[in-house]
Amino acid sequence: MKLPCGTLAAVLLSLFCARLAAADPVKLEFPVIMRDGVKLATDVWLPASNTQPRPVIFLRFPYNKDLGAGLGRDGVARGYAVVAQDTRGRFKSEGENLPFHRDGPDGEDSVAWITQQPWCNGRVGTFGGSAGAITQFQLVAQGSGDVVAQHLTVGAPNLYDVVYTGGVFRKALVEDWIRLTKFATNALDLWVAHPLYDDYWRAQDASRNYRSIRASAVHIGGYWDIFAQPTLDAFVGYQTRGGRGARGHQKLIMGAWGHGVFQEKVGGLTFPGGKTPPGKVQDPWPWFDRVLKGETNGADHWPAVTYYVIGDVTDREAPGNVWRTAKAWPPVKTTATRFYLHNDRSLAVEKPANHQPLQFVYDPNHPAPTVGGIQLSIPAGPIDQRLVESREDVLVFTTEPLRVPTEVTGRVRATLWVATDAPDTDFFVRLCDVYPDGRSFNLCEGMLRTRFRNGLDREDMMPAGKAVELNIDCWSTSVIFNRGHRIRVQVTSSSSPGFDPNPNTGERFRASDRKQVAHNTVFVDRRRASYVTLPVAGR
Repeated sequence: MKLPCGTLAAVLLSLFCARLAAADPVKLEFPVIMRDGVKLATDVWLPASNTQPRPVIFLRFPYNKDLGAGLGRDGVARGYAVVAQDTRGRFKSEGENLPFHRDGPDGEDSVAWITQQPWCNGRVGTFGGSAGAITQFQLVAQGSGDVVAQHLTVGAPNLYDVVYTGGVFRKALVEDWIRLTKFATNALDLWVAHPLYDDYWRAQDASRNYRSIRASAVHIGGYWDIFAQPTLDAFVGYQTRGGRGARGHQKLIMGAWGHGVFQEKVGGLTFPGGKTPPGKVQDPWPWFDRVLKGETNGADHWPAVTYYVIGDVTDREAPGNVWRTAKAWPPVKTTATRFYLHNDRSLAVEKPANHQPLQFVYDPNHPAPTVGGIQLSIPAGPIDQRLVESREDVLVFTTEPLRVPTEVTGRVRATLWVATDAPDTDFFVRLCDVYPDGRSFNLCEGMLRTRFRNGLDREDMMPAGKAVELNIDCWSTSVIFNRGHRIRVQVTSSSSPGFDPNPNTGERFRASDRKQVAHNTVFVDRRRASYVTLPVAGR
């Protein structure tokens, strides 16, 4: 309600607003010059009056620096200067509008500029999620010792892992993200031109330089996030191979989440208590206060690992659906247990006899659909797989109902003996939890383009009809399969539109529109046994 001019209430309101304005931080905008002369638009949030040097929180991402206003106001109120920057070519920044182009050097130059300012005391922390976490990885891999604290939510240190997983192009993720974020029209062409892990990707792979990193960091990820395994790998890399200040000073939070963290519902399931981990481990401010200011708030004594254990969401008495803490990842002692694929479509710890191989036809014109999993722009997470499992081009292997609950925590790997009549094809492996009512929920998955079976930096076409061994990384999970549930493994050769269907021709990626049908074989005999290796906790 508008107050009449001259009333006491109006005078008091105006005085109150004036005091708020005086307390509000000041936002300054600078064109920070990079080593090649390109200017990056940079906002600096400072207190209106106190000009004493203070630690800095630095946010840089391609989503518009104006979104950092809330962080700026909050950070200044907590005793920080806050810097938010548009990455190269984005919004008000100059340069080519290409994703993560020159992110490492630009970040390094920006930090050098920050530390030379009178309002910076020389200690810098970085903050951000998704693309804002990737820019953090790119920055610290340059060896900037001034970045001593990080808060990394759902990101990846190796950009090749983001675009090509197991050498398979992540079609929906990449194409939709580039289109929706309005990068340059040649951005997609640039990534398509580099299907191998070559010098282009090596230059943007922060995991090659863990020893240069000096930052104590919090890493946050989810089992169905598009960066699930990269989050875990980054935590382990910083924790065990990082430089002084990084090694032994990392925290990990891993939840039952997709790319949207801190939620109970993901895909078709809702996990009790899964939204928020215990304590304050997800709150960035205590972490920054401890590392950047030296406050004795106990943040350095948080558990190294806080992770959610997935359980049966329909049975209140079932084990799992709890948060745990640990000193390291993997968090528990496990036994690498092989579950073999059998000719009768069973999955068992017993090795198969000399059974005949299994075959299916993969037609790239009619690929198997993507249903859930590690996706961004299409439905993600655990989603009932029965539609996929009913297809003739999907092999399904299932255990008997479990007599006792069985925990699997850690990295899942698959070893397949396969053959094909095509020069090149793909193999996908998916681990599922089958509920007693028949619903089958995907937990983790892996894929491999066969031409990359000997390394992602080289191409070896398949010998026609000859059996070869594939080793497929299916990423990680933590789940307790409840009593009465069954463990299931899917094997197929496509997942579209999540992943670009292999045309099976052996031609260079997207060199032509030509396609051919592949007749694929999976061997399940004693000499050429195919299996998944599950990290089973306990006996």
